[in-house]
Amino acid sequence: MKGKVWKFGNDIDTDIILPGRYLIYTDEKKLAQHCMEGLDADFNEKFNIGDFIVAGNNFGCGSSREHAPIALKGIGASAVIAESFARIFYRNSTNVGMPLLEAPGIMDLVNDGDEIEVDMEKGIITSENGESIKFKKLPSFMLEILEKGGLIEYLKQK
Repeated sequence: MKGKVWKFGNDIDTDIILPGRYLIYTDEKKLAQHCMEGLDADFNEKFNIGDFIVAGNNFGCGSSREHAPIALKGIGASAVIAESFARIFYRNSTNVGMPLLEAPGIMDLVNDGDEIEVDMEKGIITSENGESIKFKKLPSFMLEILEKGGLIEYLKQK
């Protein structure tokens, strides 16, 4: 996977990812229209399908609602890559089919706007200047869940 980096800091909570006033919606495309708007009102217009969200520690902290990872999936993010994730956000993201990659050192590797390449098989992220780091590879069963579009679709096919 290749795409542009949209870089954020530490402790990006679910209310930043998707403000609470949009919890009345469940459609991922509708939720995507408001993704990250608390930090950038035009984010959904600038973000391209296949781009990456990169962040520091504790991405997805806050509430346990699934709307935030649904919005990230709806906007077309290839993955969220962070130093670490809030535990319930990590589970919710897997359940809805949104890939999260834990990559200590990612904040030092890339800048906002850089292009990166992610090799899911090898567990390597390579920056546009050729530097690379490893991320925690996802087990095969999680990759299968993500490929099916989330836990519900995965279970329907089992």
